[in-house]
Amino acid sequence: MIKMDSKKPSDSHTIMTELVLPNDTNLFGNLMGGRLMYWMDIAAAMATQKHCNAPAVTASVDNISFENPIKLGNAVHIEATVTRAFNSSMEVYLKVYGEDLIQQYKYKSNEAYYTFVALDPHNKPRQVPQLIPETQEEIKLFDGALRRRQLRLILGGKLKPNDATELKALFVKD
Repeated sequence: MIKMDSKKPSDSHTIMTELVLPNDTNLFGNLMGGRLMYWMDIAAAMATQKHCNAPAVTASVDNISFENPIKLGNAVHIEATVTRAFNSSMEVYLKVYGEDLIQQYKYKSNEAYYTFVALDPHNKPRQVPQLIPETQEEIKLFDGALRRRQLRLILGGKLKPNDATELKALFVKD
């Protein structure tokens, strides 16, 4: 087995900025959700590739709720950071902000978790470096990642609910 150095969440932190142009909007002048998800996928891919120094592909996208629309002419800032590394997969937390460049204010649009899998030269899953959280926020996201992963696996039919030890601990008292 290859020994890999561990990394910090800050090593993967990626900020991507786009400008909302007419071709990016719907009939109401708002950024289309699909376009935003596309940009989020790119930012998450960059963060995971910074973490594992290898190509990585999207494995899942958690719920994305849009809190505030991003309007034509506004900037979109997408922050992506790896929150936990498992064997070959990595969870990425994304925060999205819109910025009205004329009125000079920034506002939250949405947040989401993406999961990526690192690939070797033969396009097979490969081991990724461990993640060592440092700040209180990083530790909180790291600790919650195992529960989110188990929920994803249950919803994807890859884990039986009775085997979700972290989730059961939330609901069942010993």
